[in-house]
Amino acid sequence: MNALTIKDPADLLSFIGHTLGFWPTESLVCITLDKNKVGATLRIDLPRQQGSELAYARTVSSYLTSDTTATSIVFAVYTSTRCEPGQPKPHAATIAALTGVLAENGITIRDGIFVGDDAYSPYDSEPGQDISLPLSSTEYSQVNAEFIYRGSTIEPTNRIMLPAATQETAKSTAVEERMNTIRTQPPDDAAREASLLWTGMLESKDFPTDEDCLNLIANFQFPHIRDRLLADIPGIDEPPQHILFAQTNTPPKWSRIEWAQQLLLHAYTRTSPQHAAPILTTIGYINWWQGRGSKAHQYMQLALDTDPGYRFARLSDQMLGAGIIAGWNSNKNTAYKTHLDMP
Repeated sequence: MNALTIKDPADLLSFIGHTLGFWPTESLVCITLDKNKVGATLRIDLPRQQGSELAYARTVSSYLTSDTTATSIVFAVYTSTRCEPGQPKPHAATIAALTGVLAENGITIRDGIFVGDDAYSPYDSEPGQDISLPLSSTEYSQVNAEFIYRGSTIEPTNRIMLPAATQETAKSTAVEERMNTIRTQPPDDAAREASLLWTGMLESKDFPTDEDCLNLIANFQFPHIRDRLLADIPGIDEPPQHILFAQTNTPPKWSRIEWAQQLLLHAYTRTSPQHAAPILTTIGYINWWQGRGSKAHQYMQLALDTDPGYRFARLSDQMLGAGIIAGWNSNKNTAYKTHLDMP
């Protein structure tokens, strides 16, 4: 992918929308910069209580400083709270606290944007100064046009809309029969056979047959096989435990990871609720690898809705709640990102 250049606030807001995949609400979005190169993108809910600004700023800073090459950031505050005439922008105390905490870590704030429901403006404009532009103008930005040309879209919200699952009794029975066959095999042989099937899917350009989907769904029901298949996704020849926690020196093959997510969603449509939790959790885990924590959390919750006792989903969601970031996203050479520059 050729690099694009962010030239103005409309380009920046378009970049944020396409990078996140949705239009944020009541959010702070920060983008790290190394000179003029875009680094990591962080979206986090705005604080809901006064008096928590410093603690909030320290949390945000801990995420941003995981990008060890960052020297500055740009930010956007998305809120429905209106600017009052003659008053500072909403969440001014939060931005002031963040400015100070980042300065302690050698990071400066390069620019900021205030994004309302229908207009945006510079965050540092003087109180009462009205230099806002309609939000609809972002639709005509160069960056937005390029992303759309590449097939990207911006959803109105971050809510996950799953494709309809078949929930057919026959398919559920077929998965159970395959699970019974797997139980008769030596564990290593079953894992090796499952890995061959999954790797073939990952290397193909076509969606698998329903027969292969049912075999894949059955394989994911077994934790030792599931972990092997997870480690197969990024296409890296390193220890599985390093791959699972995104702690490899080798960059993952992000296009392969994206294809894996499509394959799993395809498989989800061919399964029943009783077998859906491992598939949904794995998709959530992929979103964690990509740095999409809020979407990862939603997938974990959807998995727990189908199986409240599914331990992998619960542990993964606890990891997300603790604020643990996938190691790949702490390194600009391995992070999931879009290639853009700032002028």
